[in-house]
Amino acid sequence: MEPRFLRSHMHINLHPVDRWIRIVVGTVLCVLAFQNNQINGWYLIGVIPLLTGIVGFCPIYYAMGLNTNRWARVKPDTTRK
Repeated sequence: MEPRFLRSHMHINLHPVDRWIRIVVGTVLCVLAFQNNQINGWYLIGVIPLLTGIVGFCPIYYAMGLNTNRWARVKPDTTRK
């Protein structure tokens, strides 16, 4: 059973294309961070888009009221005839 906060607030708000772009960019930045056996702190910022892409939830989008996931915008028809 998931916590109430996760059910009400952490819904998928990223479109699949947006998620893949974040995953690719985040992976590239993380790989560049460990190049030449030296860790470069700027590239470690790639963890943020990588995690938001994997999870599918962007807290910044949520705070701004944005939703690029077109399937989440369509509300199911609850009326039955």
